[in-house]
Amino acid sequence: MRAIGALAALFALLATPAAAQTLYLGADMSFANEMQDCGAVYRSHGKPVDPFVLMRRAGGNLVRVRIWNDAKWTRYSGLADVEKTIRRAHDAGLKVLLDFHYSDDWADGDKQFAPAAWVELAPEDQAKALHDYTRDILRELAAKGLTPELVQVGNEINPELLQGEKKPIDWTRNARLIDAGIAAVREVARDAHKPIGVMLHIAQPENAEPWFAEATLAGVTDYDIIGLSYYRKWSKEPISGLKDTVARLRDRYGKQVVLVETAYPFTTAGADASPNLLGPDSLDPAYPATPEGQRGYMIDVTQAVIDAGGTGSVYWAPDWVSTGCSTRWGKGSNWENAAWFDLDRHEALPVFDFLGHKYRRR
Repeated sequence: MRAIGALAALFALLATPAAAQTLYLGADMSFANEMQDCGAVYRSHGKPVDPFVLMRRAGGNLVRVRIWNDAKWTRYSGLADVEKTIRRAHDAGLKVLLDFHYSDDWADGDKQFAPAAWVELAPEDQAKALHDYTRDILRELAAKGLTPELVQVGNEINPELLQGEKKPIDWTRNARLIDAGIAAVREVARDAHKPIGVMLHIAQPENAEPWFAEATLAGVTDYDIIGLSYYRKWSKEPISGLKDTVARLRDRYGKQVVLVETAYPFTTAGADASPNLLGPDSLDPAYPATPEGQRGYMIDVTQAVIDAGGTGSVYWAPDWVSTGCSTRWGKGSNWENAAWFDLDRHEALPVFDFLGHKYRRR
């Protein structure tokens, strides 16, 4: 009965009007452990600072963290690293959104490669493997007191799950996989007597409405939150288009809608030879690539989401600063010009203000 009561409390919360719901303001901090192992020192007012503590102090309340199945090419974003991140977040007073990529490498809006261990499995066996993996990870976290408050069943799942490069979706197969992941989250939440919100996440607002319409026809309905990515580089929509999409999704499906990935550069310069992913082609004409432009963009895009009935914004990779470490793309970072810390001394930038801004709530 306690489990039923806990889940009932979650559903009651998620059914309340947007103005009464939690406003999620935070960031994906999946790089933080790696960057600090690489020698990065984050600073605020010239003094070293824990970025999780700084984010909470600035008004944030949510940390997102990714998990790969078996990424043999890195020792990060596996279970041990995720446990460390969740512990740091919870110790700082932050909630956690765990982002299952269901891959051994990056899964995103262009590709969803199955983990090597699942590639040869039949569709029904892949669904079982996805369910059991999700359940087992969450059970292990729960046993250590590290249960995330929210879970993403897949990352930018525009393509069919576990199918490689983007192509037409077999919705019978896709729905089976998505529902298997959702069922695993619900199972652990019930057994742990703790509500865990389920998010489904689509890249770029112009792709969301057709995807959720097809998902609904396929019977995928047991989720709590719609997550969106929005980057000016890859989206055809201005902020006003994002706002309109959020409003329509909220009205049609009655789910919370969160901008779960976005970012904006504070400069077009770089601190290393590794090319910046967000260059001049990523700019909105209303916001210059300056620290104040980055701050203004995040406040305005978050307010637009809230005005449309959405419930928050989560920044991607504010912790991915330049260090002496290398990635497969080069030495340093491809994102340091869009981080929350400057190029020279990793001093905190004004963008932190968006976390504690007094937003208008409808």
